[in-house]
Amino acid sequence: MPANPHPYATLTPDTVIDCVESVGLISDARIFPLNSYENRVYQVGIEDDAPIIVKFYRPERWRDAQILEEHQFALELAEAEIPVVAPLIINGTTLMEARGFRFALFPRRGGRQVELDNLEHLEQVGVMLGRIHAIGRAKPFQQRPQLTLKHFAEDSRAFILAGDFLPQENREAYATTTAHIIEQISPLFTQQWSTLRLHGDCHGGNFLWRDETPWFVDLDDCLSGPAIQDLWMLLSGSRAEQTAGLDAVLEGYETFCKFDPRELQLLEPLRCLRQMHHAAWLARRWQDPAFPMAFPWFNQPRYWAEHILALRQQLAELQAPPLTLGIL
Repeated sequence: MPANPHPYATLTPDTVIDCVESVGLISDARIFPLNSYENRVYQVGIEDDAPIIVKFYRPERWRDAQILEEHQFALELAEAEIPVVAPLIINGTTLMEARGFRFALFPRRGGRQVELDNLEHLEQVGVMLGRIHAIGRAKPFQQRPQLTLKHFAEDSRAFILAGDFLPQENREAYATTTAHIIEQISPLFTQQWSTLRLHGDCHGGNFLWRDETPWFVDLDDCLSGPAIQDLWMLLSGSRAEQTAGLDAVLEGYETFCKFDPRELQLLEPLRCLRQMHHAAWLARRWQDPAFPMAFPWFNQPRYWAEHILALRQQLAELQAPPLTLGIL
């Protein structure tokens, strides 16, 4: 499909139904859009059966081989009885194509949000992450990307500075602050860290609490990197609260997988990378009509002032010693 600033312009309800029915299912024409911006995700009713979830991959973001490797990882986890929502295999494949879109089908799973301020929930999440990482260490990704300073920080900074997103009065402050961050953290990213296959985007929106168990959803950002990448987003609040939370996560995690405490040096640098990458992600997707509707505050002077302030606060956090843990 050719490059298009509106990649989902032709993804109408009729197209969604046509795509689902192209694999042999019969829709009852009930379609419900779900919360997703990078891709498009719908719950679609199926005649005489449970509804299914259909995910339409953003054109030109991933190669087929990268999507299939994501699917294989999810299926590998599901085969090990880890609670992950894996794609359905239909007609011998998990990746389908119709009407110019690549898509995958998933079973519908209900549940409530995991309480990341609940230490028991965090310990359970840690158990499942330990099991995921034990499998993730078994072999490397061949097609999926790696967590790098260049992609998440340097390329993000360059994209913002090359565009017309920044108000002129914020440009120097953004350029200076981000340059200082990259300078501060780059020595850590030149070190050799043990890497493994990761979920890659372990924030609260990518879990479902179901049957007293955290279910993992959306491996769209799975990548290779150090284990801490799947742990740090579970933490928030004061230093004491983050320490207690990480202790709880690792109490469960280390039942199945050993954690290298040296990786705690990467926690705040990874937070910097995510902040910079998120701003660039919004900028890169701004021509998609869904983004101005969902993020109307982006690209306003107030947004950039607050973003720069948050980056300066992160720069200060880089000077603090890493968290220390009682169980390590």
